[in-house]
Amino acid sequence: MAQRRQDGSAGDADYGALGSTYSRYRRPDPRLAAVIAQALGEARTVLNVGAGAGSYEPTDREVTAVEPSAVMRAQRPAHLSPAVDATAEQLPFADDSFDAAMTTFSVHQWQDLPAGLAELRRVTRGPVVILTCDPSRVQEFWVREYAPEVLEVEARRCPSPDALADGLGGSISISTVLIPQGCTDGFSEAYFGRPEHLLDLEAQRACSAWSLVEPAVIDRFTRELAGDLLDGTWDARHGALRTLPRYEGSLVLLVAEP
Repeated sequence: MAQRRQDGSAGDADYGALGSTYSRYRRPDPRLAAVIAQALGEARTVLNVGAGAGSYEPTDREVTAVEPSAVMRAQRPAHLSPAVDATAEQLPFADDSFDAAMTTFSVHQWQDLPAGLAELRRVTRGPVVILTCDPSRVQEFWVREYAPEVLEVEARRCPSPDALADGLGGSISISTVLIPQGCTDGFSEAYFGRPEHLLDLEAQRACSAWSLVEPAVIDRFTRELAGDLLDGTWDARHGALRTLPRYEGSLVLLVAEP
């Protein structure tokens, strides 16, 4: 059984401490939502595992959400159904219960990835849709110039697309998801053209990798990035990102058909 923290969090990040303002910064971006909706196909019943505050749950289908953190479950908006308190590794549903399953920015938190993937496949008749980051590309982001430790943590945590494919089996498609300018879902790469936003400590807290490095790393990042923004160094290196419509980073979508 997965070991869980006081609020129920089952991964390496303590959402009891980090998650209180999560929904303010991690708002679903409609352009990413459209990609997920298309991948779900004609499914009418959908399981959302590691559902958090409900990002990307389609409202035109019957969704069952699973989220172990009480702090995250409490932030679900009123128009979404309450989430079931459970972990990916032990889903309390019968075989083939759902037309499709989805999980977004969650697989890196699972304590036993093969067990969680096997459970997703067990309870799902149709496609399993996973939005995650490709660890081989995480460290290409400009944050590496200021806080490489954060990206190293992220790369270690994220399972490879091959590991996800092996765990789910069936017919697999993997595609890069372009990140739109002004993305409202505040994962680190969402700020590719808005570096000032990553100086916000609450924005950092909404990306769990930042909580897994020493405070000195955060202090150095804040000091050096603020200085480079003030004197124009960041813009001299990366200013074109401010007007780039879409950024090709590490974000990928994996769809596994049975």
